[in-house]
Amino acid sequence: MLCVGEAMAVFAPAEPGPAHAVRTWRRTIGGAESNVARALAALGVPSAWAGAVGDDSFGRALLAELAADGVDVTGAYTDPARPTGLYVKESAASGSPMRYYRGGSAASAMDPSLVSTVDSLAPRLVHLSGITPALSPGCHDLVRALLATPREWLVSFDVNWRPALWAGRDPAEVADLAAQADLVLTGDDEAVHVWGTGDPGRLRELLPSPATVVLKHGERGATLLEHGSAPVFEPAPAVDVVEPVGAGDAFAAGFLAATLRGEDARTRLRAGHLQAAATLLTHDDVGRPLPSDVVAGLLRADDPAWAAARLSGEATVRG
Repeated sequence: MLCVGEAMAVFAPAEPGPAHAVRTWRRTIGGAESNVARALAALGVPSAWAGAVGDDSFGRALLAELAADGVDVTGAYTDPARPTGLYVKESAASGSPMRYYRGGSAASAMDPSLVSTVDSLAPRLVHLSGITPALSPGCHDLVRALLATPREWLVSFDVNWRPALWAGRDPAEVADLAAQADLVLTGDDEAVHVWGTGDPGRLRELLPSPATVVLKHGERGATLLEHGSAPVFEPAPAVDVVEPVGAGDAFAAGFLAATLRGEDARTRLRAGHLQAAATLLTHDDVGRPLPSDVVAGLLRADDPAWAAARLSGEATVRG
């Protein structure tokens, strides 16, 4: 599976206290598509990331760390003229404000020439998000080209609505891109911005073409809408949240991994919830998968046991 998009250096506080008083910061990596690639690799799914980084220390560290996490980065390239983007994260359980420094980045200069690299990697599935087409006209053209038919791969598209990136532009641009994907993931709050509704039935009427649509309802759960099947809702388990950043990307990875394994609807949604929980339990944008025995037990749990589960920072389950 191949994830295409932007990856960035991330700085987060390495000590407690308000951000303006923090003197020590920890550098990690982030970005929606690279988060998904890392989580897939951790779940044992062969994954690759294609995108652009700058010819700088951040870009070199990013490629090295992705590779160390088991992600194939042969589809990535280094832009000698533009820097690697970065963002600063203020970490908190209630929400983590993000400050982005991505203007003029290497990733913002991506264009449809990257399609030939995707072709050469011959992926089974390409994962995209609504962040990439908002970065620049060239990035928009790249996403459109990857979605164009006929193509040799399936496409999953996570809306990942970012109001600041799409400011002054018509949300219908995102709706048009999503309509060309095979599988769409979106939060119900994002769906309200893009389609004007967070209702599963109404959304399906407005987004009829993709074979699969996943509508996430935050901590309440998620609904799976697939051609030829009745809607399936699966509640999310309770989690002692440490920080929410990256949980949506983690859900996508868990759901896609289970989809590639051919699992049933309920298992696919639960797999998404459990990988999201793994990230909610950490300050990192990508959390290590929960212990395999915990995952196996919860995937097989009956509805009352699943509803009673609560995941803690020690990856323990309490009923």
